[in-house]
Amino acid sequence: MTTERRSAIIEKQSEFEGKRIVLIGMARTGLAAAPVLRRLGAQVRLTDSAPADRLGDRLETARRLGVEALAGASASEALEGAEIVVPSPGVPRDSEILRLAVQRGLPVLSEIEVAYRICRAPILAVTGTNGKTTTTVLLGEILREAGYTTRVAGNVAADELKQALITAADQAEASDVICAEVSSFQLEWVDRFRPRAGILTNITPDHLDRHRTFAEYAACKERLFAAMRPDDVAVINALNAPARAIGERVHSMRLWFDRGSGQGDNCACVREGQMVVRWQGQEHRLGSAQSLQIPGTHNLENALAAAGAAIAFGADPKVVAIALRAFRGVPHRMERVAEADGILYINNSMCTNVDAAVRSLEALERPAVLIAGGSDKNADYSPLGAVIARHARHLILIGDTADLIEASARGAGFSAITRASSMEEAVSAAIRQAQAGDAVILSPACASFGMFQDFEARGAAFRQAVRRHLGVRE
Repeated sequence: MTTERRSAIIEKQSEFEGKRIVLIGMARTGLAAAPVLRRLGAQVRLTDSAPADRLGDRLETARRLGVEALAGASASEALEGAEIVVPSPGVPRDSEILRLAVQRGLPVLSEIEVAYRICRAPILAVTGTNGKTTTTVLLGEILREAGYTTRVAGNVAADELKQALITAADQAEASDVICAEVSSFQLEWVDRFRPRAGILTNITPDHLDRHRTFAEYAACKERLFAAMRPDDVAVINALNAPARAIGERVHSMRLWFDRGSGQGDNCACVREGQMVVRWQGQEHRLGSAQSLQIPGTHNLENALAAAGAAIAFGADPKVVAIALRAFRGVPHRMERVAEADGILYINNSMCTNVDAAVRSLEALERPAVLIAGGSDKNADYSPLGAVIARHARHLILIGDTADLIEASARGAGFSAITRASSMEEAVSAAIRQAQAGDAVILSPACASFGMFQDFEARGAAFRQAVRRHLGVRE
């Protein structure tokens, strides 16, 4: 089918044709959704509460899309004449504009909800606190190796893979498959969103600066499964208690995964050192757990989740085994940057919460010189202090949370601590402290804001500083 014919069919079927749609937030999501909805025949207004001088090039980009673009608009002005509201994930549920939209009875749909409604291809969606991106990208690699035309999209932030789900949904043919990373923010405003397979990697405390309670955060994650049907499959971490509680309530088929010997008839697990998937009465052995190139028990869990979902979707288990062994990981997630004088340098900038930092340090098979700190998300850092005391040789602290992390480390009896005011200074200090056989690892346990635009910019700064100090060319 030609692109023109496919576009015509989608436009004819679109429930958004002729609708006055307000996109809130002139950032990645809004700028991706605007041209798609405009092509589908909607009247699109892209609005942002920030003034024009703070939006910079984004305002000009919005105007070039041929949609109405409002900078510095009030909530009432932004919603004038609206029939549907689509907020960017960064817009809090209790913001003035969303409270006003709800008060006026306007449908509020997340970008992933809109994407699902226009999508012709099946969506396999991954959510959880940690491991989402690795699992999503690995699932995409497995299905690509299995012969599917695969698109990786959503909240995934691997450097070269950034694509909003609405963009992938607009471009995908019915024979394609989309592997989508989905965040709790994106799940706040879903209604009919229904993935053919939904993966829940785990749930641990995170984003408590946005969600009022841990229970509210977990409830957002559970919305991934709300519209799934009995012939869909939920792939759930059996060893994570909040995830397991959600798994017990789903209405679809279930496939549990865990790094132990497995639970139930449908599961992905490890037995006698071998990765195994049991699905609908058949058992598939996928090779040694030691054959994975991505380190740590958390990545073993990610691999089992991706393998289980792929086999349940119909991928050849032999191809799944090959793809698992070939996968080398994702940028900013335990990414090996360099090795010199017996010291390994690891960029783990995507580590934006305490549980991820704990798992990363436990995955190392050598002492760590740890660079940590950043912007706080109302986290409890005491578990990090305990693991620092067990696994770190030295701690380099940056960012607003330096005092909190230092207090947790000292409370665990650890005192080898240095403060740094920049990534360059932190890397320099880490190199001075490291010894042959150590790992210098950026594993912040915090958001990047305050010092960096995002975790990618933070990881890039670490890479550059390491290579500059070691005299390694980019």
